[in-house]
Amino acid sequence: MSAPDDQPHTRTRYPAGTPSPGTPEAGGRRSLRTLVAVLAMVAVLVLAVAVLNRTSGTTSATTHTSSGTAKAATSGDGATAPTGTQPVTTTQNGIATGFPHTSEGAQSAAVNYAVALGSADMYADASRHTILHTITDPSAESSMQAQSDSSYTAQAKTFGLVNGAAPAGQTFVSRTIPVGSKSDNYSNDAVTVEVWCNALGGIAGTGSTKPVAEYWFTEVLQLRWVNGDWKMSGYNQKDGPVPISGSQAASDSGAISSAVSQFGGFRYAR
Repeated sequence: MSAPDDQPHTRTRYPAGTPSPGTPEAGGRRSLRTLVAVLAMVAVLVLAVAVLNRTSGTTSATTHTSSGTAKAATSGDGATAPTGTQPVTTTQNGIATGFPHTSEGAQSAAVNYAVALGSADMYADASRHTILHTITDPSAESSMQAQSDSSYTAQAKTFGLVNGAAPAGQTFVSRTIPVGSKSDNYSNDAVTVEVWCNALGGIAGTGSTKPVAEYWFTEVLQLRWVNGDWKMSGYNQKDGPVPISGSQAASDSGAISSAVSQFGGFRYAR
């Protein structure tokens, strides 16, 4: 006969058929309930993620559609828009030639001609005459050359250039950057094309009194279809449209001079 325990015990009675916590059956049921609860939580999380993804996808699709609709609504037939047509592959004296006999081809020609007319080469007599001979209708070349000689010679004096060259130690900068184009009164033989442009012009270098500045203007070019290409028969320039200037600080003259020598220009096509 075993000796009685000196420590008192509290006995807990369970309803009939209910195992005590220390029995294997009770532990199994508790584990099962825990597993079921975890699975339920996982299922709820998966459902929530699926709903969020579906809502996000719907919102994104709606936004994309709205954006596309707005873009289509604001682009008219005469507005500048890329067509996928590749730029011309032929050049003459470094200027693109051989443009398509279409309104878009005329715009491509006008944009490339505007770039040439705004280049530093237009301020030296020989290179100016070469450019005009390349892009001008032969029947108008003489009058166009006289007009340009007068205009560019006067501008060269304001910059202190000698036959297009800046003073020693300085760099003359003149570049035109087309922003957009449109054609007016198009026919098979003639068209007027307006090219909205931003441009850089001035002298970069220590002691310059004409620092490089930006300008906004619209080139208006009259073109004719001559010998299988669009050629310029006349042009003039008008100010603007001019946007509000940004808040960026101007770079020093050394950075401008370096950029001009390092960054080349482009050929343009509608």
